[in-house]
Amino acid sequence: MNPHLRPPRRALPATVTLAHGGGGSAMRDLIEEVFIAAFAGSDAPLEDQARFDLAALAAVGDRLAFTTDSFVVDPLFFPGGDIGKLAVCGTINDIAVGGARPVALSCAIIVEEGLPVETLRRVAGSMAATARAAGVPIVTGDTKVVARGACDKLFITTTGIGVVRAGADIGIGRARPGDVVLVNGLLGDHGAAILDARGDLALESAIESDCAPLHGLVGALLDAAPGTRSLRDATRGGVASVLNELAEASGVGVRLRELDLPVRPEVVGFCEILGLDPLYLANEGKLVAIVPPEQAEAALAALRAHPLGREAQAIGRVVETRPGRVVMETRFGGERIVDMLVGDQLPRIC
Repeated sequence: MNPHLRPPRRALPATVTLAHGGGGSAMRDLIEEVFIAAFAGSDAPLEDQARFDLAALAAVGDRLAFTTDSFVVDPLFFPGGDIGKLAVCGTINDIAVGGARPVALSCAIIVEEGLPVETLRRVAGSMAATARAAGVPIVTGDTKVVARGACDKLFITTTGIGVVRAGADIGIGRARPGDVVLVNGLLGDHGAAILDARGDLALESAIESDCAPLHGLVGALLDAAPGTRSLRDATRGGVASVLNELAEASGVGVRLRELDLPVRPEVVGFCEILGLDPLYLANEGKLVAIVPPEQAEAALAALRAHPLGREAQAIGRVVETRPGRVVMETRFGGERIVDMLVGDQLPRIC
């Protein structure tokens, strides 16, 4: 449509209405004033589809990686992030841990009638800023508005595509006895930040979510340790669930050392009070890497040289005994089984 033939744009109301999802001028105004205004720096316009040059993708790698995820965090804003930053980082990280370089994102948003437009602007601005900083543009999207009570304020689904670097062979079933288990820093901060934001804790100093895009860190790791067997981001279910899935898929055991777990003292304290285990708390900027023993030192050095891996730590080894099980050597010299998470420690965290 010729922009000169459009009727004058009306100012947006203070809250989202059902008309904003109706496909007419109100919807156009919302999308242009909130989303296109925020994503103006993207490499492509927001359309019903995005188009890519295959030759440019093939120059990066020989396979495509593809993922999608939905985000329903409560509250929408929390120390260290918000649902928009979470959606961008979470999808980038799901691509990155497959050994791929993320190249583009899509964004589908379901908005509850009555949500303040300013809240939507803040979320869109956060998504745009996070995507630009990561160098991964949001290239297409969709917006729906539902009646009050049909969703809780705002749900976001992001989909990402990436290109797998040539030679990368990363998978959850590739762990071998002797491999070393690495994490890139403090565990459980995201789960603690959500608890704090809900007012469930009375912490003297707020814990911030670790929400961050990890593709740069993964690239540095794979440069230093190209034989890396497996990478997973430890989100819902935490490190414990990731390692249980890996042990089962690879037919091996995993032996952890409690004294080596990097956990913030404040997180340890509130876990003890609330009966939680930091190994099961969600993270949004932490990965678990399984690397062969001969490359473990180089991998750890590469992680610690990156801003998102300064507190990286080797926390255990892959073993032949007790295949399919994760065992913890406790700080008191005993052992305990670290099972897969049953139920949900903290609902609505990502």
